[in-house]
Amino acid sequence: MSIATKKALKIIVPFLLAIALGWYTFSKTPITKIVPYFKSAKYLWISLGLVFGLLSHLSRAYRWRFLLMPMGYKPKFLNSFMAVMTAYLSNYGIPRSGEVLRAAVLTNYDDIPFEKSFGTIVAERVSDVIILLIIIGITLVIEFDFIFQYLEKMLNLQKLIALAVLSFVLLALGYFFITKSSSKFALKIKHFFKGLLEGIFSIFKMKHKWAFIFHTFFIWSMYIAMFFVTTFAIPELSKVSIGAILIAFIAASFTIAATNGGIIAYPIAVQAAFSIFNFEATPSLAFGWIMWSSQTVMILVLGVLSFIFLPIYNKSHKLKSVP
Repeated sequence: MSIATKKALKIIVPFLLAIALGWYTFSKTPITKIVPYFKSAKYLWISLGLVFGLLSHLSRAYRWRFLLMPMGYKPKFLNSFMAVMTAYLSNYGIPRSGEVLRAAVLTNYDDIPFEKSFGTIVAERVSDVIILLIIIGITLVIEFDFIFQYLEKMLNLQKLIALAVLSFVLLALGYFFITKSSSKFALKIKHFFKGLLEGIFSIFKMKHKWAFIFHTFFIWSMYIAMFFVTTFAIPELSKVSIGAILIAFIAASFTIAATNGGIIAYPIAVQAAFSIFNFEATPSLAFGWIMWSSQTVMILVLGVLSFIFLPIYNKSHKLKSVP
């Protein structure tokens, strides 16, 4: 398969997936059932969620500078923030394109070599993966009894034990295959975990490591906080448990990585997660749409403004610096 074909598939497949999911969803729950929830939603809670979302974006932009400073670069904070927002905007069009655009912004306006800027973004992704794994681990601990009972109900105890044994055997075989094999797939897996470990240890070698770690936890805390407070916008979800919120948050987070900013898939993932806890389908889906729509509108507005303002800001900044 050629490189051009692979790139085309990366763009086309998420769109086709979104269309298929959209058709399936609205065939089950017409949009006319969702609209009333938008009209009756408590927008004070939605606004608070937007504030938490904005704080996470500001923190991400500030954290980025800690990775660039050891290499002798100190980009202007406003450039870092606008680069982050244009990257988010770009990902809605072409998944994963934002990382390239984000690095290119600092190359263009702060004279930071593209490969170095892009390398720090990869390092950021490593820290984000670690935090997501920690959140998954905490969720499994908090909701272990519920998850076990749910799986037991779905599979019965014998099937659950068989699944656990099968999973262990597959993991053991997978580990043996990856460590011994020299295939492209095995090498990619080894390269990923090697990079993950290097990323973990490199964080503790940073000059501002504790500030970086603080911002990393703060970013993800804001993500969860914006998800949590927005549930209060829908009265039917006002009593949702923290475990349900974490499971829905994790499911929704994966859709953002897999599709164009989580379009269509995000609300479906939220509905599916809440359905495990016996919440009604329609308000759960409506919440997913409200959550996704509010954050998307913020990204669209700030992303477009950043795209427009970047050359204006840097031109005026350059003129002021000329003696």
